[in-house]
Amino acid sequence: QGQLVESGGGLVQPGGSLRLSCKASRMITSTFAPLTGAWYRQAPGRQRELVASISSSFSTFYEDSVKGRFTISRDNSRKTVNLQMNSLKPEDTAVYYCSLGNAWGQGTQVTVSS
Repeated sequence: QGQLVESGGGLVQPGGSLRLSCKASRMITSTFAPLTGAWYRQAPGRQRELVASISSSFSTFYEDSVKGRFTISRDNSRKTVNLQMNSLKPEDTAVYYCSLGNAWGQGTQVTVSS
């Protein structure tokens, strides 16, 4: 289903913000639009967990710990799924992975530390 390219990770202080972006560079728009996009994360020693998802009808789901802080969005014309992360906490530190249908990105590191 095409390659997913993630960007936007990095090091940020507690309380800061980051915006992750996932682009389906090889996917045509008519394939992208019907798929549910999602962001997962995996911290060291822990299982990968679903952080947020957005359906083809733009319905969203958020894991409890990120509600009110993270916002997932999608742009079908640009074939992107984005994750705006505000009020970041040290416990948000993890590798974040984009998922679209059965495709996965390579992961981008997010580190929240003072």
